[in-house]
Order: sequence, then structure tokens, then C-alpha cells
Amino acid sequence: MPVEVICIDHVFIPVRDLTAAEAFYDKVMPVLGFRKGPVSGKVSPRARYDNRHLSYWVVLHDDPDRPAESHAAPGSPSHLCFRVVDEQAVDRACKELRAAGIDATEPRPYTQYSADYYATFFSDPDGLLLEVINFNARRRRRMFDWDAETGS
Repeated sequence: MPVEVICIDHVFIPVRDLTAAEAFYDKVMPVLGFRKGPVSGKVSPRARYDNRHLSYWVVLHDDPDRPAESHAAPGSPSHLCFRVVDEQAVDRACKELRAAGIDATEPRPYTQYSADYYATFFSDPDGLLLEVINFNARRRRRMFDWDAETGS
């Protein structure tokens, strides 16, 4: 029987300019329910944002405290999606992101993915595509009826 992963604990996002990235994420992450966390002075410069489920780290692309093989672009994320409870929360996130000066797309359905897929998109200063999505029926089935889920 496999060990079940219950969540992603943390992600490290490589950036070219930590100051610009931190200014961007300082506006975005509070909208999405993250708090800025302390960072040890024993590691190279980076920023950390936490919510109850995830630590989101912004680190310099050439961070000397990261293994050399993790500095290359292949394998780095190209898209991260944050799930919120419903469509109204997507709308609210978009409104608050825009109020903070973030160029988020108009929230809308993306029925090519599923009948009730609803999202807004925006990018960080390094071009990482970020998304806020509703907790749609497909995701709910996957979470609450895993044994019945067949890969959809």
C-alpha cells in the first residue's frame, strides 16, 4: 500500500530579483490568506509566506544554500494554482488583487477543463503564472470520494 501524501508542505520559487519579487508577493499573499514569516539569518536572502497548509518561499535563482542542480530552469514550476472555497472567493481575490495593483484577469468559467472550473490568472515579476480557482465538483469528488475517482 502506498504512503498517501496529504498536502504539499512547502514550495520554493526561484526569482531573479528578490526585492521585486518580495514587493509583489507582499501584496498578493495577504489577499490569499498567507502571512509573511520570519527567515533565519543563517540562510541566504529569501522571503517566506505561510498559511495553515503551505509555506511558499521566494528564493534567489542562484541561492547558494540550494543544491546546484535545483538552479536550472527545467523542473522549476511554470504554473501554480491556489484553490479557494467557491466562485465568490475567486471574484473577491481578483478584486483585492487588482486593488493591490496586481493585473489579474477577469474571473470566468473555463469549461474546457470542467463544467464548473472558474478562475483568475496573474503573473509574478519573473513570469510565473499564478491562478486562483474555485473548489469545483471535480476537485471535491477527488478529495471526498477518492476511491470512486478514476483519474478525471
